Amino acid sequence: MKTILVVDDEPGIVQIARDYLDRAGFRVLTADDGPGALRLARTERPHLLVLDLMLPGMDGLDVTRSLRQDQATRKLPIIMLTARVEEADRLIGLELGADDYMTKPFSPRELVARVRAVLRRTEDNAPPVALIQIGALSIDLERRIVRRNGIAIELTATEFDLLAVLAREPGRPFTRSQLLDLVFDLSYAGYDRTVDAHIKNLRRKIQPDPDGLQYIVTVYGVGYKCIEL
Repeated sequence: MKTILVVDDEPGIVQIARDYLDRAGFRVLTADDGPGALRLARTERPHLLVLDLMLPGMDGLDVTRSLRQDQATRKLPIIMLTARVEEADRLIGLELGADDYMTKPFSPRELVARVRAVLRRTEDNAPPVALIQIGALSIDLERRIVRRNGIAIELTATEFDLLAVLAREPGRPFTRSQLLDLVFDLSYAGYDRTVDAHIKNLRRKIQPDPDGLQYIVTVYGVGYKCIEL
């Protein structure tokens, strides 16, 4: 049974999350402030953390920062659950290492679905994937070959690397800064549009029909993600 730690200072939110996660077969722990979240994360070793940003004692961003700096908890998957909708908050949370985010009010069923999705893609014991299949698109990571319906698509090295990063974790939103770090080894805000230009070219090659299946979608206010099928 997977253990989920839910951290929020609103009892109603905690109760709803607990009820739905418990019904879905998870063991649920709760905390209502930042220090309590850190203590439980370190002593109980949950499989995933659902974390509110606005917390007493220590806010969610500081909790995330502390967990990512601790060797024992740096890989703990985190879903940020918050009423704050500003783009900067989402970007900071994702760049600190959050795996996903949801804004209040939220659907409890969607929360359960997001928890399951994040757990699937962060499973440590999953074997290395050499071939990724997304609909009609196949990505051979070892040979660096991409095919659609069996026909090879010619990509530049940068386009392939972008596609590989996104496709390895379908459903996970990546900020432009994260993609710059992972693909270009750059972290300067001025290069954000470089990512947009490469994504535009990549989309044109792998999804030539604008009305067809979109493999790479824009997450407004954040960046890009690969679809989950």
